[in-house]
Amino acid sequence: MTAPAAPPPTPPEAAAAPAFATHGCRLNLAETEAMRAMAAAAGLAGAVVVNTCAVTAEAVRKARQEVRRLARAHPGAPVIVTGCAAQIDPAAFAAMPGVVRVIGNAEKMRPETWARLAAGLPPGEPAIEVSDIMALRETAPHLVEGFGRHRAYVQVQNGCDHRCTFCVIPFGRGNSRSVPAGAVVEQVARLADRGFLEVVLTGVDLTSWGADLPGAPRLGGLVRRILRLVPGLARLRLSSIDGIEADPELIEAIATEPRLMPHLHLSLQSGDDLILKRMKRRHRREQAVAFCETLRGLRPDIAFGADLIAGFPTESDAAFERSLALIGDCGLAFLHVFPFSPRPGTPAARMPQLPAGVVRERAARLRAAGAAALARHLAGQAGRVHRVLTEGPRSGRTEQFTEVAFGLDQPAGRIVTARILGHDGRRLLA
Repeated sequence: MTAPAAPPPTPPEAAAAPAFATHGCRLNLAETEAMRAMAAAAGLAGAVVVNTCAVTAEAVRKARQEVRRLARAHPGAPVIVTGCAAQIDPAAFAAMPGVVRVIGNAEKMRPETWARLAAGLPPGEPAIEVSDIMALRETAPHLVEGFGRHRAYVQVQNGCDHRCTFCVIPFGRGNSRSVPAGAVVEQVARLADRGFLEVVLTGVDLTSWGADLPGAPRLGGLVRRILRLVPGLARLRLSSIDGIEADPELIEAIATEPRLMPHLHLSLQSGDDLILKRMKRRHRREQAVAFCETLRGLRPDIAFGADLIAGFPTESDAAFERSLALIGDCGLAFLHVFPFSPRPGTPAARMPQLPAGVVRERAARLRAAGAAALARHLAGQAGRVHRVLTEGPRSGRTEQFTEVAFGLDQPAGRIVTARILGHDGRRLLA
């Protein structure tokens, strides 16, 4: 349930290509790039496309706000809405001024959808093109060129078979579906041949990869296969994972494969066992702590991020304190905090809710603890030497995905060796 900041939409004035605005997770960001390529190939021009998120009520509110803003900013431009919020409640977006099409999460990844949009649908065609996401049984691999010419995202899995009590994402993404290993390896090899130095494997529930494929392979085997068959790839990275589902081969790969980056973002959500049970999570607190301790023992340079929910229904003061303590007990460096918001149709929405002020206060305390954890992580890097993938003349990321700011211009899209001089509270300075 990661929610990185979305890049600003490309101004329509800059090119004939449609403008895209993205909300939500890295998978959404990756899919926007795939949509951008399909729209360009189809010749779609002059439109505005909003790729929405539904992870929280606030995410849906921001998506609707973005649709209204872009419709005002580009009067007359057709607005197309897609993504998880559009999949779950298409009628609400179809009724908004300026919106000409609402397309589902399956439809948005089909070239024929963009060909129809580019051709111009005749009057009277339905404004909503959203199919039953639960009926999907497979997912296509999407070649995504990432942001810049340095990092690429490859979707290897989509959907989720779990039903956490707070989560609507399965209703936006459908059940878990995996891309076959051969197709993944071929895509990664093409990306490496084209000069990409880092590939990120993305999915909604990445550690469930393979469960629906013949023989039920596991993510660790896919990772080892990529590294073995694509020796020219400098870096392989994983997006958010569920630690309790990490298979032994994946743990071995983390411990022994230097090209598999020492950074994991974990779906933890809470540090209290009763709350985890009410969330219908599959791990206990002690398992989360043990997982981090084990991997840190195997790979001392590893850095962990995590998702945590503040103010889940029935969360007591003591339960919240255990979530706060989890940051230190797991040695987390990066935190994504989600104030709990009831999602219609989920079991958690029917549980006794905490006062909104309590939820906000707990979220603020978690964010402050996360900022302190990041500061500790950054301070611990002073004087160390890191291999940094440059994303611009003066910016880049370490192997642990820590942001770096350079004092002098660097060649973009290269891996450079840098000595860390200090930090500014958010980034390392080199």
